[in-house]
Amino acid sequence: MFGSLGLPELLILLAIVVLIFGVNKLPRLGKGLGEGIRNFKDSLRSDSKTEGNDTAEESPRENSDS
Repeated sequence: MFGSLGLPELLILLAIVVLIFGVNKLPRLGKGLGEGIRNFKDSLRSDSKTEGNDTAEESPRENSDS
């Protein structure tokens, strides 16, 4: 569905976004979107680090109980 978007369609979408939000709000919208994506990536990285630490801590416990 979205694979057929070409340059004319993207320009029309950009024009509609500019008309709806205005030129002054576009930088703030971009900044907010970028910060949201950055926070999401950081939370994924911190979750994977804590999962890695949890599995590393569990392995010695299993060996010591045996």
